[in-house]
Amino acid sequence: MIPREILKKIRQIELRTNRIVTETLAGQYHSVFKGQGMNFDEVREYQPGDDVRAIDWNVTARMNHPFIKKFVEERELTLMLVVDVSGSGLFGSRDQSKRELAAEIASVLAFSAIRNNDKVGLILFSDAVEKFIPPRKGRSHVLRVIREVLFFEPKRRGTNLNAALEFLLRVQAHKAIAVVVSDFLGPAVLPRKPGEMRARSNMLLLESLAQASFTRLRQANRKHDLVAVQVTDPRELALPELGRLVFQDAETGEIVEVNTGDARKRAAFADRQAKSQDQLARLFRKAGIDAIQLRTDQDYGAALGRFFENREKRRLRG
Repeated sequence: MIPREILKKIRQIELRTNRIVTETLAGQYHSVFKGQGMNFDEVREYQPGDDVRAIDWNVTARMNHPFIKKFVEERELTLMLVVDVSGSGLFGSRDQSKRELAAEIASVLAFSAIRNNDKVGLILFSDAVEKFIPPRKGRSHVLRVIREVLFFEPKRRGTNLNAALEFLLRVQAHKAIAVVVSDFLGPAVLPRKPGEMRARSNMLLLESLAQASFTRLRQANRKHDLVAVQVTDPRELALPELGRLVFQDAETGEIVEVNTGDARKRAAFADRQAKSQDQLARLFRKAGIDAIQLRTDQDYGAALGRFFENREKRRLRG
């Protein structure tokens, strides 16, 4: 029996994300993700301008005038959501944690998928694969996926993207849309006591996680249509001026103290994080992976809409 408060939270996310799917992303999911190939549909009479390579010579010979084969795109796809549930996902300096944002992103994509009659599967990972839900169709299945992303309690706190990608390559034999939702960070810093300012004192460089997984990222993208969704918080990019703060790393338990009143330290932190973001973006480009950064303090619906629009433009140009 699922507790009432959990059902209420899932229902709230369903209502909110369904509205985004309907109003913002209507049709975009369908247009930017291709099917497995082309299926034969029917033959029709040749018309000027048709591709002569599509002529069906057997039918043409029987009918004594040209006919061409008509094909339609095979639309049934599989969406595999690969979601980071390591300790750093608990961080959030606003009303929403990164884990909660990840659940909403997963919900938006999953509901977009089932509207197109696609299957949805889920891989939850920390520094090991924590849970696997095989791809299936239907609303009840998607609601289970959302519940797991939101409320699953991982046994471990670290992060190992390689393990998740290797598992994806093993269990998903056919080409799929694989969306990795993660902060692409190692250990994160959370407040040691309730009520303390939620911020980070010393993030590992982004490439410490993503660079180590570059080979697997590229392999996964060659087999699947891989999309990287980075979830982040504004306090991971710049520290507030709040004097001395004590933080505890959510993945290692390490405790550190930081003087956020020092302007030079704040500037150095912001500069380091900006460079790390640039390095991560370059890594994704090198691997040929489409990527988007979503923040806990910004409207993700509009950002997803722009991402899909840009992806569609590139697809049409290609």
